[in-house]
Amino acid sequence: MATSVYQVVEIELIDGTKLTLRPLKISLLRDFMKKFQGLDNVDVASDNDKSMDLLIDCVQIAMQQYSPELSTDRKKLEDVIDLPTVYKIIEIASGVKLNDPNLLAATAALSGQI
Repeated sequence: MATSVYQVVEIELIDGTKLTLRPLKISLLRDFMKKFQGLDNVDVASDNDKSMDLLIDCVQIAMQQYSPELSTDRKKLEDVIDLPTVYKIIEIASGVKLNDPNLLAATAALSGQI
């Protein structure tokens, strides 16, 4: 019997659409992580609009695996997700927990808030 090394999570979008999430395939994870590294940029980390745009870019990459039609329509994607859903998609897709207190403290330090 095979053993899964990851957890499958079902989420519901604002419009009621249900998606089954699992970690991204390596081919998508590479693009995702390249984009995600942009959060290290001080200009992005200190600008809420830039940060949100970058997070949505990451979610669009993840949606190539979870819901291809949402990956190509940013306006529709933004209409069916909220910030906690963005965080959950990023967490499941990449293993990065955006609401981790250590990550939040590091981000605040980078942007000069501490």
